[in-house]
Amino acid sequence: MVRVKNDSYRFQMKTFGMTFVAGSLLVSGCSMNPFITQNESKSHKSLVAASENNIENKSQTDSVQESLSPVSHVESTSESEKTDTIKLVGAEEHHYPNPLEPVQAPTVEEQAILTGGMTLQNLESIALQNNPAIQELAATTQKAAGYREQVTTRPNPTVGYQGQQLADRGTDQHLAFIEREFVTGNKLELNNRVLNATLSAQLQELEAQRYRVRTDIQIRFYEALALQKQLELIVEFSQVAEKGLDFANQRLKAGEGTRVDVLQSKILKSEVDLTQRQTRAKLAAVWREMAAISGIPELKYSKLQGTLPSETGPVDWEGLAANIVTSSPEYAAAHDRISRAYAALERQKVQPLPNMTAQLGAGVDYSTNSGMLNLQVGVPLPISNKNQGNISAAQAEICRAQMETLRIKNSIEERLAVVSREYDTATAAIDLYSNNILPSARESLEIANQAYQAGEVGFVQILLARKTFFDTNLKYVDAQSQLAAAQSRIDGYVLTGALNSVRDDSGDASLRDQTFSQQ
Repeated sequence: MVRVKNDSYRFQMKTFGMTFVAGSLLVSGCSMNPFITQNESKSHKSLVAASENNIENKSQTDSVQESLSPVSHVESTSESEKTDTIKLVGAEEHHYPNPLEPVQAPTVEEQAILTGGMTLQNLESIALQNNPAIQELAATTQKAAGYREQVTTRPNPTVGYQGQQLADRGTDQHLAFIEREFVTGNKLELNNRVLNATLSAQLQELEAQRYRVRTDIQIRFYEALALQKQLELIVEFSQVAEKGLDFANQRLKAGEGTRVDVLQSKILKSEVDLTQRQTRAKLAAVWREMAAISGIPELKYSKLQGTLPSETGPVDWEGLAANIVTSSPEYAAAHDRISRAYAALERQKVQPLPNMTAQLGAGVDYSTNSGMLNLQVGVPLPISNKNQGNISAAQAEICRAQMETLRIKNSIEERLAVVSREYDTATAAIDLYSNNILPSARESLEIANQAYQAGEVGFVQILLARKTFFDTNLKYVDAQSQLAAAQSRIDGYVLTGALNSVRDDSGDASLRDQTFSQQ
C-alpha cells in the first residue's frame, strides 16, 4: 500500500514537471512567427524618432515613381522593408519637442534683449519651438509609434484552475491549466508594416508642418520689414511736406504765393500723415500675426533686422515644379500612405488563416489516486467569414491613396503656378523701378527744383514732383516685399497655413484586435 502511494506521488510529480516545462514553452513563446519572437527579445521604448537618412532615401525612391496605376506598384522585399523601418529610440535621441511640455514663452526680461533687432532666424527659432500645430503633429507621431508597438505584441497566456466532482468526496478531480494562442500567417509582422508606413507618413506630415511655419513666418517677416522701410520713407517725406507747407504759408504772407499753393501743400501733408497712420496699423497687425504663428501672442514688438531682395534671376518653372514635387514632404507623406494601403491589403489577405489555440493542463484524480495530463488544441474554421469585405475595402483604399497622391501633385503644381505669377510680376516691377522709374523720378524732382528756383514753374509742380518721387519709392518697396514672399513660398515647397488644422492619421490598434478575434 505504501509503495502504491509512493508510485502515485512520483507519477504526480513527474506529471507536474512535464506540465511545467510545456507551460514554460507556452509562456515564453513557442511562436509560429520567428520574426516577432526575435524582435520581442529586445526591449521596446516609448518615444519616437525617425532616421533622417531613411526618410530622405525613401522620399527620393518614391518620387521616381511616375505612374500611379495600381498595377505599376512594385512590392518591396522584406529585406528592404526591414532597412526602411523607423525605429523607436530613447529619450536622449528624441528629435521632436515633447507636445506635453511646450517651450515656454520668453519672459519680459528675455524679450527686452531682442529690442536691438529681431532677425528672421530669431523668429523662426521661436516659432518652430512654440507653434501649437507642430506640437500637435509631434503628438500624433508618438501615437502612431505607440500603436505600432501595440499591434506587434503577442497575446498573454491564460492560466487557470478547474475542479470537478467536488461534492463527491474521494472522487474529486483538480486540474491546473495554461492556454496560449499561436498566431499564424505572419500577421503580427504584417501589422508592423502597416503601422510603420503610418508612422512614416505622420513624420512627413510633421516635416511639412515645419515648412508651413517657416514659410508663414518668412512671408510676414518680409511684409513687416517692407512696412518698416516704408515708415522710414514716410517719416522722411513727412518732414519735407511739413517744410513745404510752412514755405507756402510764408510765400502767401509775403504776397508771392497763392491760396491754392497752401491748400495743395496742406493736402499733400495730410495724405502723407494718413499713409503713415495706415502703415503703422498694418505693421502692428502683421506683428500680431507673426506672434500668433510663433505660438507667443504676447511677444513684444522689436525692430526687425534684414534686407529685402533687389536682384533676381531667370527661373525654369517646369524644372522647379518637378524638383518641388519630388522633394516635398507633403508628396512623400502621400506615397507613404500608398505603401500603407498595399501593406494593409497583404495583411487582410492572411486574415482567414486561423490561429491555433493550445491548452495544457495537469492535475490529480483522487478517485483513482493518479495524476492527469490534458492537451487541447483548436482552430476556428474559416467557412462563413473569409474576410472578403476587408480585402475589397483594402483594394479600394489603394486606388484612393493613389488618386490622393495625384491630387497633391497637381495641387503643388497649381500653387506653384500662382507663385510664379507673383514672382514674375514682382521681378518685372523691381527691374523697371530700379533701372527706369526711380532714376527718372529722382531726376524729375531735381529738374523741377532747378526750374522753380529759376522761376520757370510754379509751386504746384514742385509738389507733384515730390509726390511722384514719394509714391514710386513706396511702390518699389511693395515690389520687393512681393518678391520676398514669392521666394519664401518656393523655398517652403509652396506649403502655407501654419495654424490650419493638422492631419491626424496616426491609425489605431484595431489590427491587433482583428488578429486575435479571427472573426
